Amino acid sequence: MNIKPVIAQKSPYPIEVEEGKSYYWCQCGQSKKQPFCDASHKGTSFRPVVYKATETKKMYFCGCKNTSSQPFCDGTHSKI
Repeated sequence: MNIKPVIAQKSPYPIEVEEGKSYYWCQCGQSKKQPFCDASHKGTSFRPVVYKATETKKMYFCGCKNTSSQPFCDGTHSKI
């Protein structure tokens, strides 16, 4: 059985990331702290995706949870 993530929103989350800091992207879509994990995935096969920023800049984290380039938006939200 293939469990699909909940679509949190059909657009990316623009986030200013800080160099050296780790970010835990919510893969299941159930987190109340989108786009980041709050452990709402417990009891499922989903796990957060860790991203460690290599520089300080704005990044666009996926909101639809169906991206092919986790944790970042690849435009898939425009097709669902």
